[in-house]
Amino acid sequence: MNITPPTIIQGGMGASISNWRLAQAVSRLGQLGVISGTALDGVLTRRLQDGDPEGLVRRALEHFPFPGMAQRVLDAFFIPGGKPKETPYRKYPMHDLDGRREPLELCIVGNFVEVFLARQGHTNPVGINYLEKIQMPHLASIYGALLAGVAVIIMGAGIPLTIPSVLTALTRHEPAEYPIYIAGKDGKSETFNLRFDPAQFIEDIPLPEMLRRPDFLPIVSSEALAAILLRKANGPIDGFIVEGNLAGGHNAPPRGRVPLSETGEPVYGPRDVADLAAFREMGLPFWLAGSFGSAEGLKRALEEGACGVQVGTAFALCEESGLMPEARHELIRLALAGESHVFTDPLASPTGFPFKVVELTGSLSNGAVYQQRQRVCDLGILRQPYRRADGTIGYRCPAEPADAYVAKGGQEADTVGRKCLCNALIANAGMPQRLADGSYELCLITMGDDLTEVGRFCKPGSLDYSAADVVRVLQGTSCG
Repeated sequence: MNITPPTIIQGGMGASISNWRLAQAVSRLGQLGVISGTALDGVLTRRLQDGDPEGLVRRALEHFPFPGMAQRVLDAFFIPGGKPKETPYRKYPMHDLDGRREPLELCIVGNFVEVFLARQGHTNPVGINYLEKIQMPHLASIYGALLAGVAVIIMGAGIPLTIPSVLTALTRHEPAEYPIYIAGKDGKSETFNLRFDPAQFIEDIPLPEMLRRPDFLPIVSSEALAAILLRKANGPIDGFIVEGNLAGGHNAPPRGRVPLSETGEPVYGPRDVADLAAFREMGLPFWLAGSFGSAEGLKRALEEGACGVQVGTAFALCEESGLMPEARHELIRLALAGESHVFTDPLASPTGFPFKVVELTGSLSNGAVYQQRQRVCDLGILRQPYRRADGTIGYRCPAEPADAYVAKGGQEADTVGRKCLCNALIANAGMPQRLADGSYELCLITMGDDLTEVGRFCKPGSLDYSAADVVRVLQGTSCG
């Protein structure tokens, strides 16, 4: 690895839950702070429309290497003083396979801004986490993060075989390609090699120097997946995060036939437990994730030969997190009262992966609330390309209106129980879209199974704790 392997890797959660403030706080403590790379184009546009009250986004843009691009983003989205509360956020363009300039520029700039801000005030490494399933923004997003000096790329929810060559190319400002899954009109899948050429975005200024190549850490659920990556990836793998099914967010599906429990959750068995001896034999650094957020968990991971642990839930509820304070406090209160509950929902995510949902009054975790929401696909972060009968490319998402999805050749059964994670995750960070009837998009919060134990980080009588408190407890020191 190019960096010293940290003991604690902070999870890259949600959309702007693992924001620059949280990543900066963890990195300042000598551990690896990690930004969520999900929807940073949308997060950027909403911060600017809210007026960028502290001026931090605009300060980051002053350091962006391509001033013309930064100015175009400001001209399109910055509202001095912020938009009126009752005014909806302006929609930003969805990604597609045509390589349109505006969505790509927003991705480059959004990723640059987040990494740049996370790196301020210290010299320690900062990482960024992407979901492989959100494929179309990858190349532009990674390039923006590289321009800001990101030190580690983490990727889960898929098998990212070509990311190593992407990193090599983009650090040299050379063209890169990424294979995009397309659902075929005959039920078979195909791939399209999406191409991104930095030369099309570099302005008429001296070419930036070769960028630092970050370490690449895929998130895997098994030694079999790790072996595939080592055998088939088109470049170096620098280590693995080995994530079990107790972790928050998306979980790997159980291997083999997927039975459901009496409560409707996927049932995991012995085949779904990673063989850590196999990881030790691979000779690469690895970290354990999924209910390892305690001093005992860290000790257990080190005894297994891991470099340390990745921790999400504990950091998602700390003061520096981007999660809405009222939701954060309520979840901590429920945990302290022994009333929190996390459900592994096999249907919620449009990706088809199981997704952990924490029950919270008024959120989309409530069935009645979910049924009242009018389905709409206006962000398109998780939409997938498909081949139409006439051979052209269309886009669809099983969380969009069911009749629209079926009209695009999808199966109605695939729409049942699907929730719009795109809108919900951004709502979690306090930037919900205002709807035509005056209401707002609602949140849907994910946490790991160790939500019940977050009281270990709180001081007596308090519903708040900091990233420093999390690190101290994990390292075996009481918060006092």
